Amino acid sequence: MSVRLAMVGAEVEEVRVVRNVLERDGYEVSAFDDRVAALHALEHDATGIALAVVFGAPGALDWCAVLTRSRPTLPVLVVAAEAQALLALRAGACDLVPRPLEANTLLTCVRRAIVARVSPRPRSPASFTPAADLVGESVAMQRVREVVRRVASSGASVLIQGETGTGKELAARALHAQSPRSRGPFVAIDCAALPGALLESELFGFARGAFTDARAARSGLFVEASGGSLFLDEVAELSLDHQARVLRALQERRVRPVGSNVEVPFDVRVMCATHKDLEAEVAAGRFRQDLFFRLNVVRVLLPPLRDRGLDVVHLAGIFLARARARDGASALALPAEVAQRLLHHPWPGNVRELENCMEQLAALARGAQVELDDLPRSMRPSVTPARLHSVAPLPVDLEGIVTLDELEKHYVLRVLELLQDNRSRAADVLGIDRRTLYRRLEGWGLPTWRAPPAQNRVERSG
Repeated sequence: MSVRLAMVGAEVEEVRVVRNVLERDGYEVSAFDDRVAALHALEHDATGIALAVVFGAPGALDWCAVLTRSRPTLPVLVVAAEAQALLALRAGACDLVPRPLEANTLLTCVRRAIVARVSPRPRSPASFTPAADLVGESVAMQRVREVVRRVASSGASVLIQGETGTGKELAARALHAQSPRSRGPFVAIDCAALPGALLESELFGFARGAFTDARAARSGLFVEASGGSLFLDEVAELSLDHQARVLRALQERRVRPVGSNVEVPFDVRVMCATHKDLEAEVAAGRFRQDLFFRLNVVRVLLPPLRDRGLDVVHLAGIFLARARARDGASALALPAEVAQRLLHHPWPGNVRELENCMEQLAALARGAQVELDDLPRSMRPSVTPARLHSVAPLPVDLEGIVTLDELEKHYVLRVLELLQDNRSRAADVLGIDRRTLYRRLEGWGLPTWRAPPAQNRVERSG
């Protein structure tokens, strides 16, 4: 399929090189040397130009922001130094192609952007809204969903705590999606990812001329999130100076951009997260007590994955289906022996580690189901060569050991019990189709037909 691309702001030689690379790969390329003409062409293009490539010339990022506001569905790539990545993403770019340009990197970024534009991921068990991603039938996750539901309609600040990888930002997005502010922006920032001066500029904005290269004023995230929610991830990493500024902003509902004498009002709901014990940080003098009280109006505690029981298997099925669907591959079954290994793994990286593991299994699978040998080495059965070749009786009590078939039967019936006998959903969780599930049930001598609920039955008279 031939897809048109528009390139803006490149030097003549750069245009020639990029055009050659893209046209050799089958793309039609339109190059503009005038940004006004380019903007007009992109805004009024009836065929729907699939992609714009903006080069990091002076003023290009401001132009990129204008373009993404006028064509929000148009993927825009920015070709610039990696140091401009944050500014490019803030301007609305979907990706950064780093300089010096490499053909393979350019093509990879272009293909990824076009796939996102012309082949949106279908809704299935492999894709979810933020609120629906808080899946799990464990008591701990039911409690989390209940707290999120109850607090969503209020404007109270929320502190989300949990180990790394438990899904703190996901909980914040779910809360935002269920709140009256859901039509407003959800703006997130990792307070541990940026150095002090840059973090201050990001949060509070800056005036023109406040520092070198500040050619134009820029509003900070507090103002950009107005009407919506601001999520401060790893808030415990804020310095004491930044904590003081955040506290004043929350009290006054105004911020003063760096280098400005004018305060700017904002209207946001603040949510924050940390994997640290903030009360212990307060006691150690590393976190302000008054800011802690301001942030800790409602607390949401996310459980570690090891405490969520069969949620591990449910999530594994979701992540496996998502990875396979993204690659256009058929679904993979998750056998009982593999499920048992997943259930007994401690998951120090929590949900993020599980998702990474399922991505690996989806890529390595050789057949229609996951095999034990596909699991990471730390999760495989530990059998030493000495035991393999031993002919002496094993010094263990085999009383109560069940066969794999019995283990699988127990596992399948447990999943059906947790899902209230919903066969379709159980098949999705198990990674098999319904016919396979019915064959398993028949093989175990169990009924595949379900009686309708009592209130729907027709009683026969006589």
